[in-house]
Amino acid sequence: MASEMEPEVQAIDRSLLECSAEEIAGKWLQATDLTREVYQHLAHCVPKIYCRGPNPFPQKEDTLAQHILLGPMEWYICGEDPALGFPKLEQANKPSHLCGRVFKVGEPTYSCRDCAVDPTCVLCMECFLGSIHRDHRYRMTTSGGGGFCDCGDTEAWKEGPYCQKHGLSSSQVVGEEDPLVHLSEDVIARTYNIFAIMFRYAVDILTWEKESELPDDLEVAEKSDTYYCMLFNDEVHTYEQVIYTLQKAVNCTQKEAIGFATTVDRDGRRSVRYGDFQYCDQAKTVIVRNTSRQTKPLKVQVMHSSVAAHQNFGLKALSWLGSIIGYSDGLRRILCQVGLQEGPDGENSSLVDRLMLNDSKLWKGARSVYHQLFMSSLLMDLKYKKLFAVRFAKNYRQLQRDFMEDDHERAVSVTALSVQFFTAPTLNYERLQRDYVTDDHDREFSVADLSVQIFTVPSLARMLITEENLMTVIIKAFMDHLKHRDAQGRFQFERYTALQAFKFRRVQSLILDLKYVLISKPTEWSDELRQKFLQGFDAFLELLRCMQGMDPITRQVGQHIEMEPEWEAAFTLQMKLTHVISMVQDWCALDEKVLIEAYKKCLAVLMQCHGGFTDGEQPITLSICGHSVETIRYCVSQEKVSIHLPISRLLAGLHVLLSKSEVAYKFPELLPLSELSPPMLIEHPLRCLVLCAQVHAGMWRRNGFSLVNQIYYYHNVKCRREMFDKDIVMLQTGVSMMDPNHFLMIVLSRFELYQIFSTPDYGKRFSSEVTHKDVVQQNNTLIEEMLYLIIMLVGERFSPGVGQVGATDEIKREIIHQLSIKPMAHSELVKSLPEDENKETGMESVIETVAHFKKPGLTGRGMYELRPECAKEFNLYFYHFSRAEQSKAEEAQRKLKRENKEDTALPPPALPPFCPLFASLVNILQCDVMLCIMGTILQWAVEHHGSAWSESMLQRVLHLIGMALREEKHHLENASEGHVQTFTFTQKISKPGDAPHNSPSILAMLETLQNAPSLEVHKDMIRWLLKMFNAIKKIRESSSTSPVAEAEGTIMEEVIENKSSRDKDKAERKRKAEIARLRREKIMAQMSEMQRHFIDENKELFQQTLELDASASATLDSSPPVSDAALTALGPAQTQVPEPRQFVTCILCQEEQEVTVESRAMVLAAFVQRSTVLSKDRTKIIEDPDKNMTHYSCILICLVEHTLAAVGTLCMPIVGKGEQYCVPEVSVHALCALSTGSELCLLLLWSLQTGTTSLEKMASWYFDSVQAKEQRRQQRLRLHTSYDVENGEFLCPLCECLSNTVIPLLLPPRGILRRRLNFSDQPDLTQWTRTVTQQIKVTQMLRKEDGAADTPSSEDTEAMNIIPIPEGFRPDFYPRNPYSDSIKEMLTTFGTATYKVGLKVHPNEGDPRVPIMCWGTCAYTIQSIERILSDEEKPVFGPLPCRLDDCLRSLTRFAAAHWTVASLPVVQGHFCKLFASLVPNDSYEDLPCILDVDMFHLLVGLVLAFPALQCQDFSGSSLATGDLHIFHLVTMAHIVQILLTSCTEENGMDQENPTGEEELAILSLHKTLHQYTGSALEEAPSGWHLWKSVRAGITPFLKCSALFFHYLNGVPAPPDLQVSGTSHFEHLCNYLSLPTNLLRLFQENNDIMNSLIESWCQNSEVKRYLNGERGAISYPRGANKLIDLPEDYSSLINQASNFSCPKSGGDKSRAPTLCLVCGSLLCSQSYCCQAELEGEDVGACTAHTYSCGSGAGIFLRVRECQVLFLAGKTKGCFYSPPYLDDYGETDQGLRRGNPLHLCQERFRKIQKLWQQHSITEEIGHAQEANQTLVGIDWQHL
Repeated sequence: MASEMEPEVQAIDRSLLECSAEEIAGKWLQATDLTREVYQHLAHCVPKIYCRGPNPFPQKEDTLAQHILLGPMEWYICGEDPALGFPKLEQANKPSHLCGRVFKVGEPTYSCRDCAVDPTCVLCMECFLGSIHRDHRYRMTTSGGGGFCDCGDTEAWKEGPYCQKHGLSSSQVVGEEDPLVHLSEDVIARTYNIFAIMFRYAVDILTWEKESELPDDLEVAEKSDTYYCMLFNDEVHTYEQVIYTLQKAVNCTQKEAIGFATTVDRDGRRSVRYGDFQYCDQAKTVIVRNTSRQTKPLKVQVMHSSVAAHQNFGLKALSWLGSIIGYSDGLRRILCQVGLQEGPDGENSSLVDRLMLNDSKLWKGARSVYHQLFMSSLLMDLKYKKLFAVRFAKNYRQLQRDFMEDDHERAVSVTALSVQFFTAPTLNYERLQRDYVTDDHDREFSVADLSVQIFTVPSLARMLITEENLMTVIIKAFMDHLKHRDAQGRFQFERYTALQAFKFRRVQSLILDLKYVLISKPTEWSDELRQKFLQGFDAFLELLRCMQGMDPITRQVGQHIEMEPEWEAAFTLQMKLTHVISMVQDWCALDEKVLIEAYKKCLAVLMQCHGGFTDGEQPITLSICGHSVETIRYCVSQEKVSIHLPISRLLAGLHVLLSKSEVAYKFPELLPLSELSPPMLIEHPLRCLVLCAQVHAGMWRRNGFSLVNQIYYYHNVKCRREMFDKDIVMLQTGVSMMDPNHFLMIVLSRFELYQIFSTPDYGKRFSSEVTHKDVVQQNNTLIEEMLYLIIMLVGERFSPGVGQVGATDEIKREIIHQLSIKPMAHSELVKSLPEDENKETGMESVIETVAHFKKPGLTGRGMYELRPECAKEFNLYFYHFSRAEQSKAEEAQRKLKRENKEDTALPPPALPPFCPLFASLVNILQCDVMLCIMGTILQWAVEHHGSAWSESMLQRVLHLIGMALREEKHHLENASEGHVQTFTFTQKISKPGDAPHNSPSILAMLETLQNAPSLEVHKDMIRWLLKMFNAIKKIRESSSTSPVAEAEGTIMEEVIENKSSRDKDKAERKRKAEIARLRREKIMAQMSEMQRHFIDENKELFQQTLELDASASATLDSSPPVSDAALTALGPAQTQVPEPRQFVTCILCQEEQEVTVESRAMVLAAFVQRSTVLSKDRTKIIEDPDKNMTHYSCILICLVEHTLAAVGTLCMPIVGKGEQYCVPEVSVHALCALSTGSELCLLLLWSLQTGTTSLEKMASWYFDSVQAKEQRRQQRLRLHTSYDVENGEFLCPLCECLSNTVIPLLLPPRGILRRRLNFSDQPDLTQWTRTVTQQIKVTQMLRKEDGAADTPSSEDTEAMNIIPIPEGFRPDFYPRNPYSDSIKEMLTTFGTATYKVGLKVHPNEGDPRVPIMCWGTCAYTIQSIERILSDEEKPVFGPLPCRLDDCLRSLTRFAAAHWTVASLPVVQGHFCKLFASLVPNDSYEDLPCILDVDMFHLLVGLVLAFPALQCQDFSGSSLATGDLHIFHLVTMAHIVQILLTSCTEENGMDQENPTGEEELAILSLHKTLHQYTGSALEEAPSGWHLWKSVRAGITPFLKCSALFFHYLNGVPAPPDLQVSGTSHFEHLCNYLSLPTNLLRLFQENNDIMNSLIESWCQNSEVKRYLNGERGAISYPRGANKLIDLPEDYSSLINQASNFSCPKSGGDKSRAPTLCLVCGSLLCSQSYCCQAELEGEDVGACTAHTYSCGSGAGIFLRVRECQVLFLAGKTKGCFYSPPYLDDYGETDQGLRRGNPLHLCQERFRKIQKLWQQHSITEEIGHAQEANQTLVGIDWQHL
């Protein structure tokens, strides 16, 4: 269809392009009716530009629109060429001091914690870096998009409102100046005309609701019959649903459907079909039918193409208006006037009102465009910002209502703008919110979201409260949406449907708006502000009244509750309102009149709620100790009780404010304090606390988890400030206003303990009767909880207003008690402290005084530790401790005291005095009922009545006595002269009880308990109490007591103390010894049981135990010592080292076996993986390995480690073109391997012989059990395991590291072959090369014969006659394989594994590529180990970890032995081809040039393939000679390679004349190269410089060669190569049989080398390189590293915020992810950037790993600050990022917002994991440790 239409489109283009913008503008200037002229032009042109076919061409459309439609308007405004006119306007404009930068999604924003008025005041990065705030405490976050920078707004900042860029110059004054003075009257008039027409046009067309016709003035005569089926976005249907529906409805591919869905999600709508009406309507029917089954259907419209065209241009027009007003503030002012001018229809008819009120009907893209316009116009003009704020407030309720019904997020709702106004300290708010609630889009795309831009401006917010009664409007809009009430008018949140829950989430956004309005406190109060605030307060009380007593619960008795009641909604509401309640109290505190009125109103509402709370409830009289009180009969365990009491708690808060502000003392006559009924005030909070106590006592178990959760949140840091804390305050208020005896009796009654304490001899009766154990336990717990409550009431006086304390004392005390539990990280500490409305805890201001900071190491976090001097302020019964925290804190503090050699008592700390309003509260400690309770519990302890009391009960009583003694001491010390002491606790506890019981005094009982053996742990506390009693007694008797008596008393005390201290220490030691003995016995019994169980199951194994040779363990030490003087690793002069016998032990059956050629195979578990860690060109990918037989991949075999540090091994040849001739590679790392003497996991033994040996049975038994276990685990968890069984992966049996193959243990293969032939007379290099060349030719001829037909051709016969067979060469000889069948099988297994994984093909052990893959494995592993050692500056033969050493040895020996199980002709063929890359051979064409060969891979391949040719040579030439000559040949080729690619720049320290032998020789060689390259090689610099380049370039090769020949031939390394710090060049040469002057190799073999050098230099690729036409790798090769990261994390966020999704037309990526290997930014976790990989759709990161890292990758998820490890499609994990804040903590998810900086040590750790190929292993460990990781669809990232 598209191709048919293109000629038509092009024809239209030409006719339209003939239009001239200047001419059209001139015509408009003459017009009498400009509106009609413009509309006619639009009606004619718009449908010809936009919506011409099924697929949009936005760039072409916008270009045409600019030329034909917008160009004339710009000419009209300027009156001249806009290219000249607009710069003039810009120049005349006074630059704005407001920044106003609108944030993109993900852009970094900064808020100053010291200077910002509230957290919504933010700066963009540029303004922040140029402001004073960069040196303050600041918070960094990423923007959700849509807000703007507040730089220049003086209301947003307490200090430093301007950055350097927007600062006012000295000549400028902050004042209101009319920006229109900078424009001429003509320009103003013309601009007004065009703006009025275009703004009205855009609003009309965007809010147009008819789908197939246009407004009359835009309709044209001839209309085409073309329609669009337009699909709209919502937030209800998922991507998958939309994609599936589109595939069915419009018959498109999945890829096309994904494209449609992505555009719909991004822009809000997309045409999915183009054609006539019927064709489009058919698609609409299918879409509606398919999406209406469970939810409301997707919105689809069949829209005429001309309507769509005009709507597209309407959006373009709004964007254009936004860009035009950027030229001048005057133009902005005109647009604001146009937008807010009332229309002909009266109220709400302005263009701005119309857009706002139609917000929920617009699609996402349209909303975003006009929101941006509002922000850049109305919100940037201070005069019109106020006018707009009023309009917004007037429409507020409607906007919110629409939003609630909408299904889009708040971010695209106009309601989100409230933060811009309401935090300003003023809009049609109600209407807007109504629309938002009913809307189906996110709030960020709703006009309601503009509230943040309005309500956060202090002046606007206060204006809106006074003029528009905004506080009441918001609360009423909120109440409108919560209509479910019970009979008492309380909110009722029954089981919410998904839709109701969705709406409830939206309703909560109104609370956010209320918070914005209140966030800025008024400094001055007008009568009008007071009046309107109190009206708002009335509305707020009405809201709280609906919450008072909601969700009541009744104790479930008999059977468990059937269905958990709904509780989350009520608590969510409470959490959201917590800060609002606090802020309302803060506002009240600022004005005495407001506070008094608010207190009266709150009390009146509380009285109504409790109206006649005694009605219908039976009154009862309680009496104890001669006191009696009337109350009601109420049992928490039987009646309804609610945890929600916001009005009681608000009154408690206001009561404290009366005390704090001293209003209670200044104006007592204005307060209704005499009307207060203390029993009424305390009733409901007390019930709530009793409920908590009963839940703790286990009485509400049958009520399920909903109640447990409610109790948890009641005490949780998020809610407790306005719940639990205020209940305590309310009880304190009640106690301070009533007789403490009466209070305690009511408390006993509510705790259902009255009978226990009012009945004499309760304890005796209790122990004599057989009572239900649960009841006893419940009662004990309830008594403990009641005592704890009294401790809290007396001790919690750190809130300003309750106690005489400063503002910071409360937070100090919180921190001290948190750090008393354990040292804490900054984030942990912040999380445990309550935040205010600005997300501040106040911690930073006091932390230094109570704690010191301990910096973190390489892992872990920085910790705060409590200062020792603060420990004395520790209160064991701190009211914010959970029970677990209290237990930990007690243990930690006692331990600390023991370490400091102090007694372990934890007495109550000294407390500040109460404020006068609460002063009488302390009398509760000395009242008769309290003394009765204390005496009764002490009596139980003295008489030791079994289970009728508990130690923690006693501990609480002792604590209360301690508090009373401290209080009395404080009273005495601060008593004024003549003041009568009313607190006489010491006298009261000294008196015995009255008759008839005559119970002993409390003091006497304490003295008795001091000697009770069962109360050892409390003795220190009792001793402290008696000491304190004596001290108070002395103060009271100070006038009459003699000093002598005092001294005697003190000495006696000390003697008693010392004796009891010794007894205590002795008892403690005895107790610990007994515990240790019992623990040992238990462990031995467990081990014995496990041993017996294993023997029972495997009896036959133990009947076949082998008798091992006792001397075997000594064989290692019996090897003869080797002289260090002349250690040579290869060649005829190789040092002969006898191989010690090697014994290894099976990790399963523990049977020991010697490693020999005939024995069964012993194997190591290993892991093979592909890698690009050493690659210099990651773009090369083997597309189809099965077809491309000559390509070899880079493979890594990593033998996983267990006990030692990770030393990953690597693989990959670094080659340019023609890598088919370079040996491929894999590296190895040993997994559970143990040779005799190693301290590692032991070997897994594979017994592959026939018969049923014990070892086979053991292995079989093990694998069967593991397999069964894994199958059970998969069924149980319904998850994948951390390894892929189908790909042959398994976990090491011992250390559980990931493995996918096994590698056999072997003796040195060269030792076996060397013993066969060894003659002394050996050929030199030239002779040997000629001989080998002849042997190769003979071999090749024989291959041709074998490959040809049975009858050879005459040419072949002649060739055979020409080429003589060298003497002693027997090409028909095939050697016998020396290995057992078991070892041969393992050699084949491991070889096939490297081939299968490396080339990603099916296993085929006969494939000719298998041998060369094995050799490449060996070479790459060694290269990678050498690279790591060099990077860490370690010696090449330094102390390697045992695993790594075993790994390299086993791998090298395997590679050397593999040819014995491969086809001999294949291996010989490989040798011939590899040899031909050095010594030319006419049989091979397209050989790689010398620049493209990795010499070490070539060396390994030649050395390991040579035995296949040498085994047929019986002339006397030894294998060692061949090794030496190959090595020398490759070394010389490498030197030539280095000289050809070395940098020839002169070095400043070059010597003028060559003096050394090396320098002369290197210059001579360079001259030869210069000659053979036809003078293309540049002139040589000095010989010294060249020799230096060669030494540096060849050293890595020599190190790799040394490692290779060391493990191949088993020659120990010289001691000089085992230490670091010195140059190893000479020692390496000696060890490798090389002359230290490497150039002598060329001189000694001059004849053959000249011809070889000539052949290498004649290659066309060499000439191309020297002519600069291609590149080549220079030596030494640089190490690959991860990319450099910026020091400041915000730079990275900024970079990511500018990153657009490459496939979504400039849309911002939602999850920008940075590849740390190559630096690419990817659009992760999105449909738009999915790619197809091996027939499966995968995310951008997974696809990238295959091109960049051969399947493994390291990424940084920028928005989350999270490192992502991926391996393959199914494995991944998250890893700690290298960015830390100032407290040494990571911030994954950027939740805390502290500035983050790069930690180099942690980044190096990640880099090391990558270089060592430990990524897959790290993922395996993470997934085993955390099973949730296994279930993540990593392939979609």
